[in-house]
Amino acid sequence: MRTAEYKRDTSETSISVDINIDGTGKYDIKTGIGFLDHMLEQLSKHSLIDMRIKATGDTHIDYHHTTEDTGIAIGECLSKALGNRQGITRYAHSYIPMDETLSRVALDLSNRPYLIWKVKFNAPKITSSQGDFDTELFKEWFQAFAQASGTTLHVENIYGENNHHIIESCFKALARSLRNAVAINEREGMNIPSTKGQL
Repeated sequence: MRTAEYKRDTSETSISVDINIDGTGKYDIKTGIGFLDHMLEQLSKHSLIDMRIKATGDTHIDYHHTTEDTGIAIGECLSKALGNRQGITRYAHSYIPMDETLSRVALDLSNRPYLIWKVKFNAPKITSSQGDFDTELFKEWFQAFAQASGTTLHVENIYGENNHHIIESCFKALARSLRNAVAINEREGMNIPSTKGQL
């Protein structure tokens, strides 16, 4: 089993993450931000990566620090669980439709972090019973995750109108891409999938 734990404590947030890459998509996620919890539950469920995430932060100010630091912590934990990345499929992509929306994610678990973000929202906030979530924070989460996990990550919303659908399809596309990229490639054996001999 490829598992890892990671804890991040700053003056702004306290976050603990446990993951099992070879899981079944079980999750226990509590960040104090309902909409973020919902997106991270999608990430776990559709990647088949078990996740336990507990976060507290200065949400009385806004959701920025908790959102960004959660991306960092999950990315660091994933990288730790992947180890030297031997035997993984490494590359993957996924198209996810959600009603009127279609989004695409392509990624490379290269240990060279990079984010291409081609997602536009038609409103500055997503409103729920728990408060308003700034749509601009989604880029911050994906940037933090890509950087910390060592992932070259291309995220694009091809079309869509509903902001909830747009971002949820991006998280689900990331999940399905991760599911394929972290899978052990039987033809690869336990080799490192790179001509350099390391990732």
